[in-house]
Amino acid sequence: MGDHKETLRVGAAVRRRRRALELTLSAVAERSGLSVPFLSQVENERARPSQRSLEKVADALGTTAIELLAAADPARTVDLVRADDTTVEDDGDFVVRSLVRGHHQMHAQEFVGDHDPGREFQLRNDVLMHVTEGAVEVEAEGRAYRLVRGDTLYLTGGVRHRWRATVPEARVLVVAVAEHIDAVDEPGPK
Repeated sequence: MGDHKETLRVGAAVRRRRRALELTLSAVAERSGLSVPFLSQVENERARPSQRSLEKVADALGTTAIELLAAADPARTVDLVRADDTTVEDDGDFVVRSLVRGHHQMHAQEFVGDHDPGREFQLRNDVLMHVTEGAVEVEAEGRAYRLVRGDTLYLTGGVRHRWRATVPEARVLVVAVAEHIDAVDEPGPK
C-alpha cells in the first residue's frame, strides 16, 4: 500500500480566480446559482464540487471547469515523512528537516542545533514552536522566553520574533500556517 494519494484542491484555484476578478462570494453565488456557504466551503477545501457545480462556478468566473482544474493545487492527502528522510539541509551548525512536503496549508520543520540567531522572522500567519529536546530562547514583541523540552510557544501572525538554541543538539519543531493561506481575518463587504 502506498504512502500517499494524489487529489486536486480546486478551492484555491477558485479563490485565486475570484480575487483576480475582484468578485465577492456573494457575486459569484448570484452568478452561479450556488449558495455563499457552499462556495466558501469549496474555497476552503471543506467541500468538493460536483462537475456540474464546478461548471457553474467556472461560468460565473468567466472560465471553464477544465481551466480551474488545471490551476488546482495537487495535494497529498496522506504523506509520510520518515525519520531517515533525505530532505535535510545541513550547514554545519544546524540541521533543518521539512516535515510537510509540497504546497499545503501548513508547514512544519524540525531544527536540530542552532541556526542564525540574529535572523528575525515575521510571518503573515500563526506559528507554533515546540521544543522536543534541549532548550531555546525566543524573543518576541520585546519579551524573552526560555523554552525547555516539552514547552510550546504560540505566536499569532505578524509577531516579530527570533530564536536561538541555548544547548547543543536542541530540537525545535516549528509549525506554521502557510503564507499562501488567508488565515487572517478579512473585512466583510461594505
